[in-house]
Amino acid sequence: MSNTQRVIYTAMTDTIGGRESGVARSSDGLLDIRFSAPGSLRIGTNPEQLLSAGWSASFASAITLAAFNRKVAFAGEVSIQGEVEMEIEPGGYTLSVRLRVRLPGIERAMAQVLAAEARRLCPFSSTIGRGLSVAVDLD
Repeated sequence: MSNTQRVIYTAMTDTIGGRESGVARSSDGLLDIRFSAPGSLRIGTNPEQLLSAGWSASFASAITLAAFNRKVAFAGEVSIQGEVEMEIEPGGYTLSVRLRVRLPGIERAMAQVLAAEARRLCPFSSTIGRGLSVAVDLD
């Protein structure tokens, strides 16, 4: 960490097992989940769903902040449909992300400006997104 950075939050989880039948709990007890493999009939979620939900929520907050900074108001709630795709390649697995963003009452040109600013403001997009294929689509 550089001298200009400061930690503002640390998420801590304990995970036992893996994606097929593991469990994860947060240190504050608010997250308590079971894992199951994608397509499994077992009760539980998978890491890709968690990434999709977390990234979508973070991006929605970032786009709301970008709008606030520009004094732009939405005609309703920002909504984002997140997609995380896991692909297999000869060298192993990769992930790609698509965020389908709906900004009610915002013209397309302004929506593009807000989405570009949100990519910079969103911690997921500005850090994890550097190494992934990330598409942001405006509805």
